[in-house]
Amino acid sequence: MSIVSGRAAAIAAFAAILAMSIGVSSQDRFPDGPGKADLVKVCSGCHDAEIVLANLKSPSEWNETLQNMATQGADATPEQWKAIEQYIDVHFALVMVNKAPADELQLALDVPPEIAAAVVKYRQGNGPFKTIDDVKKVPGIDAAKVDAAKNRVVF
Repeated sequence: MSIVSGRAAAIAAFAAILAMSIGVSSQDRFPDGPGKADLVKVCSGCHDAEIVLANLKSPSEWNETLQNMATQGADATPEQWKAIEQYIDVHFALVMVNKAPADELQLALDVPPEIAAAVVKYRQGNGPFKTIDDVKKVPGIDAAKVDAAKNRVVF
């Protein structure tokens, strides 16, 4: 285990203990949205669902993690897996804005395919993004969606 992942796990464990001690359930730490209840139900069967908060992954890495969970016996319907993946992509997946292909940007920024393609085209024509404000310059992008993801954007 790396120092970073070990530290993240320790922080998540501390946050879970703190939340329990002040009466905040694990589920309350997750933003509302489609897939939240499925995430808490399915993932809590084997481990604390808050592990999501301690892991920084791209949409494709989250997809692989969820496939591994299913292979190891996590019980969910195909619809639940899809809802969980979409929920994680929108709320927790890293946005590798200078490297991700359009399909990953679409998932992580929660934008239509044409906007994700515009992000890729803009960075190809103008060079790598350096700030959140640079990303907001992409024609057609919703600044509020960029702001909502700003803590997950990796330049």
